[in-house]
Amino acid sequence: MSGAELVEGGYTIEDGIEMAKMLDGKVDIIHVSAGVHEDPDVFVVTHPSMFIEHGCNVYLAAEIKKHVKTPVATLGGLSDPDMMEEIIASGKADIVEIARQSICDPYFPEKAFSGNKDDITRCCRCFTCFYNYLTNRTFCCAFNPVVGNELANKSGFPATTPKKVVVVGGGPGGMEAAITAAQRGHTVSLYEKNDRLGGQLLSEQYIPFKQDMYNFVRVLEGRLNKAGVEIHLNTELTAEQAAALNADVIITAIGAKPIVPPIPGIDSSKVVGLDALHQAEPAVGQKVVILGGGLVGSECAIYLDGLGKDVTVVEMKDDWASDAYFMHKNAMNIYLRDSKVQIHTNTTAKSVTEEGLLCSTADGDLLLKADTILLAAGMKPDRELADSFYNAAPRVFQVGDCIKAGRVLEAVTLGYYRALDI
Repeated sequence: MSGAELVEGGYTIEDGIEMAKMLDGKVDIIHVSAGVHEDPDVFVVTHPSMFIEHGCNVYLAAEIKKHVKTPVATLGGLSDPDMMEEIIASGKADIVEIARQSICDPYFPEKAFSGNKDDITRCCRCFTCFYNYLTNRTFCCAFNPVVGNELANKSGFPATTPKKVVVVGGGPGGMEAAITAAQRGHTVSLYEKNDRLGGQLLSEQYIPFKQDMYNFVRVLEGRLNKAGVEIHLNTELTAEQAAALNADVIITAIGAKPIVPPIPGIDSSKVVGLDALHQAEPAVGQKVVILGGGLVGSECAIYLDGLGKDVTVVEMKDDWASDAYFMHKNAMNIYLRDSKVQIHTNTTAKSVTEEGLLCSTADGDLLLKADTILLAAGMKPDRELADSFYNAAPRVFQVGDCIKAGRVLEAVTLGYYRALDI
């Protein structure tokens, strides 16, 4: 049952308590959720989005538990075993339940019980599983490449002949490939040009609603070390240097480069990339214009609005976040409609000026004043660099954004299965 329906005209927690009292002693468990499944506004509470706090529905179970003797179960974006322990210990509920978290990491209970919580892959509530199930009736997960392919992975895949493997690039795709190859018995070295592993996911470190995604980087780092992968940071490996390592297999996961619109003034100091968000205090001014209103730009707008910035998004298409899963876009829309973020669609950037960004619209030119212009116009693969590795080893694979700029899902999945191909 829902503790409360959370919609106008729906029943309240007081009604929910009375319903639970009528059920008391007649059922084994009273499972308390929230909302009305069919209402888009509360769908993201029934199935918490990343913009809602973990354990958002626990308070409903806690209220009902005060009035019944039947064991009460709670749920709602739970992925932290410490939080679950506190819910039980404090008497808010008798049972905690997980759904998407068990898809993301089926070994969650075992890891929690055995003291290995640092290896738990936490669900980032991106709705990848929901979207794929509703569109093709197959589950998948952005972080778990085995989901939806369990039968093919039922048995282990030991290496028939251990090989020397070199992975170029330490983003999520490269990290997953290195871990999987090492777990299969290969000798693996990973080379990353920056001083940290994580690739594009590093931009999530300071974004509150992306902490579970950034946690994935730390989990992968732990698995790399446990698997015995030799890690080389601050090392930008060229094809010639890679060939000199005499590897049997090279996996290139070099990522993609930001798309920089060829407009006057784009090299201005006002213009910054996503790396401006790689710090606790973003290197942006008070008035921020985000050039690019896709999924990344829209999420950046939500983050900066939450920090109190004056945010405007410029998107040349006729819709914002057109590349987002519709459930995640619904969650973003719920946030944005109550925010101060301004979104201009069908708007094309013409030039960067001293005052801000000059744009072209159907109604004429539009000047958007800005202290900072955040470049989020998309990414493009560096095909020339990726292709240069083709003859550097007997077998060369490519994974992630160096093939086509995409989601974490594609990078992790391809990294995993290319490692199985060795």
